[in-house]
This record gives sequence, structure tokens and C-alpha cells, in this order.
Amino acid sequence: MAQKRAWQRMLSGRRLDLLDPTPMDIEIEDIAHGLSFVARWNGQTKGDFAYSVAEHSILVTKILKRMEPKIPKKWILAALLHDAPEYVIGDMISPVKAAVGPGYEDLDERLATAIHLRFGLPAKIPQAIKRKIKSADKISAWMEATQLAGFSENEATKFFGKVDAKLIEELTLTLRPPMEVREEFIEMHETLLKPL
Repeated sequence: MAQKRAWQRMLSGRRLDLLDPTPMDIEIEDIAHGLSFVARWNGQTKGDFAYSVAEHSILVTKILKRMEPKIPKKWILAALLHDAPEYVIGDMISPVKAAVGPGYEDLDERLATAIHLRFGLPAKIPQAIKRKIKSADKISAWMEATQLAGFSENEATKFFGKVDAKLIEELTLTLRPPMEVREEFIEMHETLLKPL
């Protein structure tokens, strides 16, 4: 019996083993490209372009910096990459993730570990940092829900929590072509990797 293929060929030429990913098979260009084409909210957002996971990740970093102005750059990098596994496994809304069960979470965790190691982060992000990133992620979700996905503010608050208006002042969501978002994601990544 032929063994089933468990890898995906990336545009960089890398072959990423989805079941046993290694840091050597991870390229930021592949991540940025993939995330720029993965739609948040299953594509159920207003506008001429999908709101991508890459755009979401950029927003999460901006919110985290507002929440924690003195946070080290490596944790901003962790925020930028917090959904990076979705460049190959896609984005699923929370109810679907719950229905799929632990298999999705295991796959996500293996990919995240390889991504973290590739870019000099610890394999496992400390829980205190994960909580901060999750807080920024929920604020981002609230903004997306109210500005793009048709939720009322009350409904978004019910699902994602109350948002401090100061943290989102002058942050507006604009839908852009995927290639534009990809370039910003790569530039932000490069900036975060530069020594102080």
C-alpha cells in the first residue's frame, strides 16, 4: 500500500512535512504569502478583498505594542507569528475548531513549534506572554467583528470581551490586496529580527 503524502510543496521550493515539520523547512515568504490569502471569518466580511490572517496578525502586533509599550521585540515577533501555522492548515472559526477536536490543535502546535524555532523564539511561548497575545487577539477580533463581520458592539463584547477604547484609537481596518499585506508582513518580520 502506498504511503499517503503528508507534505506540501511551498512556493519557496521547500517541502513541509505537515506531520513532522522541521524549522529548516520554514520560510517567512511562504508564511506571509499563505497568510495573505487565508481569509478570516470564513470570508464573511464586507469589502472587495478578504480580511486575511496576515492583516489580522499585523493588527495584533500593533495592539500588543499599545498594551505593553516596553515588551521585548521577540514577543512582538511571537504575536506576529501567533497564527502562522494557518499558512498551511487554514483558519477555522472557533466553533469548527471545537468540533474537529484535538487533532487540529496537535497539528497547529507542531507547526508552531517549528516556526518558533526557525525564527529564534522558544519552542513554547511562556504562558504569561501567550495571555498578553491572546488579549490583543481578542481586541483584534472585536474590531474585526464590528467593522467587517456585521456584529453589533454589544454582540462582539459578549463574545470577545469589553475593549478599552484607548487601545484602538485611530486603528481602522482597511482591506488591501494580498500582495500589499504580504509585503508589510515580511517587512515587519525583518524589522523585528534586526538587533537593537
